[in-house]
Amino acid sequence: MSNKNIYGPQSSYTDVDKILVAIDCIIFGFQDGNLKILLFKRKVAPFEKEWSLIGSFVKVSENIKEASNRILEEITGLKGVYLKELRSYGNVSRDPGARVISIAHYALIKIDQFQLSTSDEFESQWFNMSDMPILILDHKKMVDDALNKLRQKIKTQPIGFELLNEKFTLTELKALYDSIYGYTLDRGNFRKKILGMKILDKMEEKDKANSKKGAFLYKFNEQKYKALLEDGAKVDFF
Repeated sequence: MSNKNIYGPQSSYTDVDKILVAIDCIIFGFQDGNLKILLFKRKVAPFEKEWSLIGSFVKVSENIKEASNRILEEITGLKGVYLKELRSYGNVSRDPGARVISIAHYALIKIDQFQLSTSDEFESQWFNMSDMPILILDHKKMVDDALNKLRQKIKTQPIGFELLNEKFTLTELKALYDSIYGYTLDRGNFRKKILGMKILDKMEEKDKANSKKGAFLYKFNEQKYKALLEDGAKVDFF
């Protein structure tokens, strides 16, 4: 059935309630050893000027995936980033402004590729997860659910590399896992396990930002990872 039939004068649904559908995006980043979240100050009432997740309403002409990609691109200017549907939130009283069902998505962004100045109009700001301000509506619940989903997926999938630059040190990689899990992994066990998987390529160059000796840089090798899966290996990160 076309949109014209649904929304036009010949609609068969004239006697049903109209409900708004929104997309809210939980946008994670990683920088200076901290897992971060991108928030913005809401532009409209209710809760104008209060901290919120980034979101918007789905247009009549959009499917859910198109809407989520559009919203993410409008706010961050980025395309093709890791973006997954989380779940829907539809409590009757969740939004005092109207009857709104929100379909939450979570995204993983390389912060160095994102220019915060491009979203000045949205008053966007990165926060460490530990310093996150009070959020409107049920957005805190969305963040908690997204973080739990991230913790589940990072155990069996290499999605953590979506938050890192192309080249990284093992120290940076461990700090990423520490920040997502919320506790400190054993350094020796971490190094032994991640290198034993043989999915990282060691570079000749070093990062000397923190010491004269420097630390070797690595790159994630997606082909080697896929080969492991094709061989039937059980890939279990941490």
